[in-house]
Amino acid sequence: MSARARIVGWMALVVALALGVSVFSTWQILLSRLDNRVNQELSNEAEKFKKYADSAVQSVDELLQGYLSVNVPDGYETLFTILDGEVHHLTFAEPLAYLHTNRALITELAAATKPTSSEVHSSEGIVRYAVLPVRGDNQRGALVVAVFYDHLKKDVVDAVRALSVTALVALVLAGLVGWLVAGQVLAPIRLVRQTAEHISDSSDLTRRLNVQGNDDVAALARTFNHMLNRLERAFATQRDFVNDAGHELRTPLTVVRGHLELMGDDPADRAETIALVIDELGRMNRIVDDLLTLAKAEQPGFLSTEDVELADLTVSVLAKVRTLGPRTWRVDEVADTRIWADRQRLTQALMQLVANAVRHTSPGDLIAVGSAVRQVKNEAARDGSTVPMVELWVRDSGPGVAPEDRERIFGRFVRVGSRKHEGAGLGLAIVKSIAEAHGGWVRVEENKGGGALFVITLMHREVETPSEGGSATTDRTGPLLFSDRDSTQEVV
Repeated sequence: MSARARIVGWMALVVALALGVSVFSTWQILLSRLDNRVNQELSNEAEKFKKYADSAVQSVDELLQGYLSVNVPDGYETLFTILDGEVHHLTFAEPLAYLHTNRALITELAAATKPTSSEVHSSEGIVRYAVLPVRGDNQRGALVVAVFYDHLKKDVVDAVRALSVTALVALVLAGLVGWLVAGQVLAPIRLVRQTAEHISDSSDLTRRLNVQGNDDVAALARTFNHMLNRLERAFATQRDFVNDAGHELRTPLTVVRGHLELMGDDPADRAETIALVIDELGRMNRIVDDLLTLAKAEQPGFLSTEDVELADLTVSVLAKVRTLGPRTWRVDEVADTRIWADRQRLTQALMQLVANAVRHTSPGDLIAVGSAVRQVKNEAARDGSTVPMVELWVRDSGPGVAPEDRERIFGRFVRVGSRKHEGAGLGLAIVKSIAEAHGGWVRVEENKGGGALFVITLMHREVETPSEGGSATTDRTGPLLFSDRDSTQEVV
């Protein structure tokens, strides 16, 4: 059974139970009211007869005959009297059924010594009656008041029957409406299932659900789309890793295998071959490490954010890279502010840019690092407002990057122009991944005076710190240590 049929079935069952309880309750309430009405009618008749008997002194015969002459019963009741064990007088109105012909009933009623009530079956169904005995002058009589209960009950039955028919129609309409509503509600879920089946059959992770509305089903569709986005990124990362590893490791593996196969018994030849193999294995290890870093950049948990002080980060990076080569090292500028970021990843990105600059400069050339908070135009705003952005940069006085290559060099395994070197071409791709993981970007442009300028731009997410008064305040960009990027502070 489909989910749609189950939902409609359960809904119809609930509605049927609710309507059944409603009809049954109505039936019981109407029957209770009918019983009260009949009992009240018999009580009223007995009260009237008592008042009539107390109004004048008469014989039993005259009393019974006189009462029938002044009281006309309703259409659903009848009156007759009994005198000395026999039917005495009948009411003028034609009764629905003749009870006075039932000899056993008359004998039982004539024997009554006190007012009683009961019921009897007749051709018109159940009849509720009350017998009111009287005695005087050696005569015994009784007034019998009879109400045709089933005649009154027909109105209740008709009302409940009409209510039942209405409830049945309501149940059918509820089932039809429920079928349509269930179809609309389950349509996104059905689409999720169909999309999942299509992906299972074709391995196509590019399909997405069209999300409309803000209900739980729409939230399910958005969650499913989010899951597909993550799966697509994960599969793309896995595919890129496999392709890149296969592409880059094939050559060193071939070189290692070839040299090992040709290695002879000469100690000098063996030493030369082992040195070459170790060098190739070291290069393969670096390639694998870089590929793993790029693969992790696409996964959650790549960043471990903390309170990062930019001034300390900038200075510490320069202190670490001084041993990379005999260059003229410089701090251009530092931002006196703190942000939420991954200190190790930002250090890794800056170190990669510095190492890249060292490879493409000569001894004595300038390499400078810096950080600052810049006001950048908000492209999403129409009023021309600006937003604060953090910039980290590394610049050198090397040959620079040609304009046509400034976008391509951040791709994987790209080595272009004069900046070609012995690496695998993954360093700048790692820098780009780190910047994008922080919600920023990286670019390269021409440095003033020649060379290349690599700039990492991040959102300025400041860290709230308690002020002296105890309330939370936010650090702002303080006085810069150096006026601009052309500052001449050097670390030799």
